[in-house]
Amino acid sequence: MSSTPSLTPIIYAMDRWPATDEGNVTQRVNLHPIIRPATPTDAAEMARIHVTSWQETYRGLMSDDELDDPEFVPTRERFWRIGLTDERFKHHRIAVAELDGRLVGIAQSASPTDDDATWSQQLNVLYVLAFAHGTGAGLGLLDAVLSESEGAALWVADPNPRAQAFYRKHGFVPDDSSKEEYGIREIRMVREQMES
Repeated sequence: MSSTPSLTPIIYAMDRWPATDEGNVTQRVNLHPIIRPATPTDAAEMARIHVTSWQETYRGLMSDDELDDPEFVPTRERFWRIGLTDERFKHHRIAVAELDGRLVGIAQSASPTDDDATWSQQLNVLYVLAFAHGTGAGLGLLDAVLSESEGAALWVADPNPRAQAFYRKHGFVPDDSSKEEYGIREIRMVREQMES
């Protein structure tokens, strides 16, 4: 029997007070990420996080026209609204991270789609706004949507050393598979079932 991670809200306490507003040091908040299941009312904010994260991460790897397309946010909002309301996706695990009452991260996992999958779950989305890196939001989201008792895989941009280091730290290793999506080379990383 597989163990599904709990999407009960979790508070990760932090000992530091990073800046808000994408790095402005003029405003500080106590950052204690709360990880919770996403709801349909989160779709618009999730879209904003999705697009902003892509702009922060992939600028220079993707065209500015694509990243700054005025339809990018509405398209992502439809994506998230469908993912959170359509019965076809009810088995997906979707979570958000909040800091000081503001959504700052998103994650989604589902059954694997790779033909050669030997794992039972695949991380499809994990994005945290740059100003919230290092707060525990990423780990909280990862833990919320993936069970350590089952093998898992993900695709990550290459180059993306920060994300790749994060996944390595949490047991994922490259398996020599690669592909191109949105004009970006991606490598697959796999985590075997972790021992209890």
